[in-house]
Parts: sequence; structure tokens; C-alpha cells
Amino acid sequence: MQWYVIHTKPRQEQRALENLQRQGFEAWLPMIELEKVRRSRLAKVTEPMFSRYLFIRLDTTQTNWSPIRSTLGVSKLVYFGSQPAKVDTQLIALLQSREKALPAETIFQPGDAVVITSGPFAGIEAVYQTSDPERRSMILLEILSKRVS
Repeated sequence: MQWYVIHTKPRQEQRALENLQRQGFEAWLPMIELEKVRRSRLAKVTEPMFSRYLFIRLDTTQTNWSPIRSTLGVSKLVYFGSQPAKVDTQLIALLQSREKALPAETIFQPGDAVVITSGPFAGIEAVYQTSDPERRSMILLEILSKRVS
């Protein structure tokens, strides 16, 4: 058994994964959790680690790739020359362990300079302090030569 790379159609990684698994293939789509601004709000989203790519584990003696290529969501199998692109099993194991241990990636880090874009403090530069689900985000404003939360 060997891991190979599949190129999917735009934003159809999950669809390709589900259809391949439904056909009995062992497929894996590495995901990552990120913070993104959606409709002027900060939201946590989960998206593919490698956009438009997923991995499939196949028997090395298999030469009939047509069921994979004709799967909904799949664009093509990735090739290097005339050979399908093989991925080392150790690399897949490393990616799988990192996917589980990876913390959510945040947009701002403590100490980052930010500019307030709306409200009474619009246009004022501040320092990002922390994100708290109860209090939203904390920033430090410099007012009258003193930093205020």
C-alpha cells in the first residue's frame, strides 16, 4: 500500500473525500483550524491544510485509475512524468500527528499593532492584547500618554 496525491476541483476537497471513501478507498484530507474575519466578525473556520489536494492510499499493483479520476470532486491524480506522485508513509504519519497537535491559528498575536476601523475610536492605533470569548478582544489604547485597556 502506498499514499498518492489527488488534485481536486476548486473547493470540492470534502466532496471528493466523501465520494472516494464511499467507494471503499482509504483517503485523507488534512484540515486546519483558523480564525478569519467573516461579515466583519471574527470566526473560527476549519479548512483544508493544502487547498485542492488530498491523499489516497492504494495498492501499488493497482493500475486502473479510472474510478478515481471519474469520482465527483476529483480533478486528477497528480503525476511526476508518467508516474503517479507517491508520498512517503512517514510524511503522512508526521502530517497526521501535526494536524491533531496543531493549535488554532489566530489572526492577531499579543503585541501586534492594530488600527481601529470603526466606532468612536476609528483611526486610532492600538496594541492587540488578548482574545477572550467572554469579552471579545482586548486592545491597549494610548490615551493621554497612558495605555488603557
